[in-house]
Amino acid sequence: MRFAPPGSLTSVLTGPERVVVSFDIDGTMSFGDPAGPVGVELVIAVLALGHVVGCASDRTRLEQTRLWERHGVDVAFVGGKHHLADVRERFQADRYVHIGDTVVDEHFALAAGFEYVSVDDLPAAGTPGWIV
Repeated sequence: MRFAPPGSLTSVLTGPERVVVSFDIDGTMSFGDPAGPVGVELVIAVLALGHVVGCASDRTRLEQTRLWERHGVDVAFVGGKHHLADVRERFQADRYVHIGDTVVDEHFALAAGFEYVSVDDLPAAGTPGWIV
């Protein structure tokens, strides 16, 4: 698990930090194939905090969009994991986090300058440095 410590001096002085959070689908989300341990509730909690939420998956953009719509979540971006660097360029943020379940997720997240959090190591809500 790789995530930054709680807020920096800059985020304390300017307000809450802005985080871009990317979710994988298969093996990560409860509606993936295979189903993963992350429920839509976590995604909604991240959105409620004002963070940018999107998806980086092996599925097509259309499939990703339809799945998120089916679950009532309006994501800011969808695309392949190999496009995470483009996401970083598109959205200004204090932190970039990708949540996934494979070494492929980890590889592309770290290569794009995202923190990587494995679904096997998800922190509990309220854990210092975590996104919710």
